[in-house]
Amino acid sequence: MFKGEKVVLRASTREDMQRQWEFENDPEMWFWDGHTPRPAKLESLLAYFDEGANKQNDDEVSFAIEADGRYIGHCGLGSIDPVNHTCELSIEIGEKGYWGQGYGRDAIHLLLRYAFNHLNLNRVWLETHSENERALRCYRACSFVEEGRLRQHLWLDGRFVDRVYMGILRNEFFARNP
Repeated sequence: MFKGEKVVLRASTREDMQRQWEFENDPEMWFWDGHTPRPAKLESLLAYFDEGANKQNDDEVSFAIEADGRYIGHCGLGSIDPVNHTCELSIEIGEKGYWGQGYGRDAIHLLLRYAFNHLNLNRVWLETHSENERALRCYRACSFVEEGRLRQHLWLDGRFVDRVYMGILRNEFFARNP
């Protein structure tokens, strides 16, 4: 468990899946993730959780994001590459009352400290889309820089939008966050 100023990163529980199921069925969440809305079944989400709880996966780590004693989303590091010391960061704050108030930034800072201090990684990258301005502002505030863009790569809400790739290096993070 890692505690920040606003959030706690902890292991997900089966009980969190009820709230996550509600997030998964919110079309607005699908838009911000850059996906086409599709209904999610609670049973499928629980089965996915149970399957993940029963296996050790060395190339990913995930956390529940808790604020004010409640589950508000999840985050993690995937595609962990111990040879090249890289990984992909993902985050989702599903509880809309916590949007735009620094909860995502706090979770990302904890996740980056974990990646650089505990996993000895050198580079963390992520992807989003050009219409997700709130996420882009958050990532920039966390010292991520845009590294690439695939123009008109996603069909989203009736139009093509760019896929944006961002990254941060260990030395960049610690220069801004001693």
